Amino acid sequence: MNNYSLTLEKVSKIFGRRLVFKDISLQMSSGNVYGISGCNGSGKSTLAKIITGLISPSNGKITHLFNDKKIESENLHDYLGFVSPYLFLYDEFTAEENLYHFAKIRGIKINNTRVDYLFDLFNLSDRKKDILKGYSSGMKQRMKFIFALQHSPQLLIFDEPTSNLDNAGKEAVYKLIEEEGKNNLVIIASNEEVDLSFCGNVIDVEKFKIV
Repeated sequence: MNNYSLTLEKVSKIFGRRLVFKDISLQMSSGNVYGISGCNGSGKSTLAKIITGLISPSNGKITHLFNDKKIESENLHDYLGFVSPYLFLYDEFTAEENLYHFAKIRGIKINNTRVDYLFDLFNLSDRKKDILKGYSSGMKQRMKFIFALQHSPQLLIFDEPTSNLDNAGKEAVYKLIEEEGKNNLVIIASNEEVDLSFCGNVIDVEKFKIV
């Protein structure tokens, strides 16, 4: 099992005058699947973005550790796999070209065996040389998982992971969550009951607001 841990200490986020959430404190570790729940607009995606380092908290502290050594923010992408509806893909590139382009930008060495496994898992092996402009929204969602997982990250954050997916796509995601949750730290931000059923612990961001 990977030795990855994540600690949030009194994390709060404010946009303008609107409090999104206040004083969230959590401890998470490898070998577990955690959930973030809440109604639409409650701050699930905001919390996910804060954990990934895409945005900063207004207050509080987040610490990432691997093998008891602190991971600096500029190196977090080496350990992180992130899937979200708002992630961008290049429609004019093929699936493979997208993959190699982003791997080069991030300094990731392509593991062809790993990539082939992921294309098979998400049933895209016969479409990887097609440009993404011809992909459906569900196919693009599956591609995001391949991007996120190609470098075998220790921290996986899935924001609305089954968005736009058909039943076959959802089953692939659920299989992946079960596999990755055995050794890695997996976080799912979702309102879907089935998505959250894979989580051993679920935090409701609605409970961290001032009424």
